Amino acid sequence: MSNFPIDTMSGVDPVSIPDFMSPEGMRALQLTKLKKLVKTCYERVPLTRRRMDEKGVKPEDIKTLEDIKLLPFMMKTDLRDEYPLGLTAAPMSEVVRFHCSSGTTGKPIVICNTKNDIEVWSDGVARSLAMDGIGKDDILQVSYGYGLFTGGLGLHYGGELRGCTVLPTSGGNTDRQLMLMRDLGVTVIACTPSYFIHLMDEAQKKGIDFRRDMKLKHGIFGAEPWTDEMRERIECETGIEAHDIYGLTEISGPGVASSCGCHEGLHVFEDHFYPEIIDPDTLEPLPDGEWGELVFSTLDRTGTPMLRYRTRDITRIIPGVCKCGRTIRRIDRISARSDDMLIIRGVNVFPSQIEAGLMSVDKALPHYHIYVDREGDLDNLEVKIEVTSETISDDIKSLELLRRNIAAAIQKIINISIKVTLVEPNSLPRSEGKLNRVTDYRKIKK
Repeated sequence: MSNFPIDTMSGVDPVSIPDFMSPEGMRALQLTKLKKLVKTCYERVPLTRRRMDEKGVKPEDIKTLEDIKLLPFMMKTDLRDEYPLGLTAAPMSEVVRFHCSSGTTGKPIVICNTKNDIEVWSDGVARSLAMDGIGKDDILQVSYGYGLFTGGLGLHYGGELRGCTVLPTSGGNTDRQLMLMRDLGVTVIACTPSYFIHLMDEAQKKGIDFRRDMKLKHGIFGAEPWTDEMRERIECETGIEAHDIYGLTEISGPGVASSCGCHEGLHVFEDHFYPEIIDPDTLEPLPDGEWGELVFSTLDRTGTPMLRYRTRDITRIIPGVCKCGRTIRRIDRISARSDDMLIIRGVNVFPSQIEAGLMSVDKALPHYHIYVDREGDLDNLEVKIEVTSETISDDIKSLELLRRNIAAAIQKIINISIKVTLVEPNSLPRSEGKLNRVTDYRKIKK
């Protein structure tokens, strides 16, 4: 938990006190924790010790925060190579819970959580909820999956710490989700943005109006990239305020960073998680404001600590102090991952760019799927997009105009021509968890 005296910030919610620390105080705290982290990893994690020795770096060489660049990186492949417990830094007698990645191929990653790790994690989620004005008067429906995936239990424990009444619906059984949301007067829902879109669709089929029939005020969405255009669509159609929460199993699950009411980036709880932005090619640190790969060091994790973990998420640290007054730094919305990037005819394309293009066109529904194939030496990109029943019944000329408008909007962003196919409602895959929006036949054919 955050150890700060409550009276240091008169009038500030105690759970949020670290969010308003002076930059100098935060940097001093981070350096103290970083030195401890490096010493622990060197002494207890053989892989870290071996790599530091190869670089000729000892724990005592870390004298400033800038010295972090002397340290080796960690990657997801390290967790798989050291499966299951090779990166564990705490004795098993102190481990209270395992969490694993949601990957479906190869060995999973295994993260050991001590009691301290669970408290740090819950603290991050509670502070995320506090940013949005969510507290003891709210009923929080947790529709992330429970189990090895970190989403469900993360929002559950953080919600209870914040004082919310928690409804642990987990994923699935959409009819029951909507019934309980309405009958129990749920005010906050936490789930993936794609699943909430699915809830919106099912509610419409049942004649349920979110504004009229629900008490829902907030949505806490994460676990998959989504765009500002998607947020605006959700808010416009339901009347709720949509918030972005960020996390990953390797670092702490949800609650590593979160958007505030200003919606100008996500505040990183940097007393727990030290952020860096690096050039993914040169691996050199980048200054605030420049886009690159996000790297985290877990300043407080004791079970499976991460030192300079490469997330593969593309973002930047936003310069300056947020209008909300919080002094903890912000990262820009995570709208792309370097390993989600598609290379089409030599051009780098991210699914989020395609989403931004199609969401700018009326009559296109927020359900789409991307197909990539290769004929000879030429890559082909097709996007199938659902449209409403009324639209699909339009005359051929109107449909063709809509198709061209969508194709032009997407091409304007990615700068290559693509094939756009309009399909009937409910004809594309849905997901109650993370939604895979890309089928790359080039990989399947290998």
